[in-house]
Amino acid sequence: MTVHPSLQNYADAWTHSIEAIAELVQPLVEGEWNRPTPCPAWSVRDVVSHVIGLETEMLGDPRPIHTLPRDLYHVKSDFARYMEMQVDVRRHHTAPEMTSELEYTMIRRARQLRNENRSPDTLVRAPLGAEQTLEVAMRVRAFDIWVHEQDLRTALDKPGNLDSPGAHIVRDTLIEALPKIVAKDAGTPPGSAVVIDVHGPLEFLRTVRVSADGRGSVDGSPSLGPIVSLSLDWETYYRLACGRVRPAAVADRIKVDGDQELGAAILGSFAVTP
Repeated sequence: MTVHPSLQNYADAWTHSIEAIAELVQPLVEGEWNRPTPCPAWSVRDVVSHVIGLETEMLGDPRPIHTLPRDLYHVKSDFARYMEMQVDVRRHHTAPEMTSELEYTMIRRARQLRNENRSPDTLVRAPLGAEQTLEVAMRVRAFDIWVHEQDLRTALDKPGNLDSPGAHIVRDTLIEALPKIVAKDAGTPPGSAVVIDVHGPLEFLRTVRVSADGRGSVDGSPSLGPIVSLSLDWETYYRLACGRVRPAAVADRIKVDGDQELGAAILGSFAVTP
């Protein structure tokens, strides 16, 4: 049996992105693995280690028994500590060790996906001992892999795939976060609307409407009188939303019309990934 039809989209996006990652890192010499990426505090090696670690957990492999150093300043929460474990245990691995483990993990995961016959609502392991549905897990992996592919592309100066299958999943996931960002986090007044206009490889326009009771909703219809409109390119949008850059660093790539203070509050609340 093959993967459930509702999961195929995530499986295809994951495959596309992880194959791109393998292609990017295969020719790297040892020193290039230490290049910094936009993912805070992580090098190219660290990002690939994270990818390998999370995919082995999807395979059901046991987590490594490892004690983290105490001087990792960027590890400030249990979630960060959980994620750092798979990274730190590989920090001294050589380039051939990294590429061979990535290739072996990809082969195993591709086989797992080909033989996947579980229902999308099957509960599977999630970080910190929690559980999530298989559908959520696969969506998260497709999202994560694409964002880390872009981290590597930035670090290695090899742009591409900004409109790939993974990019569409990231777009849809980030759009779902807009009502909370606009209505709750930024405190947009009830009865008003905010327009987000994104151009570039992925183009879309969304309006976030805040109801009289302060609840946010998002749709694709334009608003005639938004309290604020934000216009930015897709690369800037995802980098802000994934915490890869701060608004001040890309202010020249964002146009804010309307309430400038509210626009700044929305952009300040844009990051949604941990």
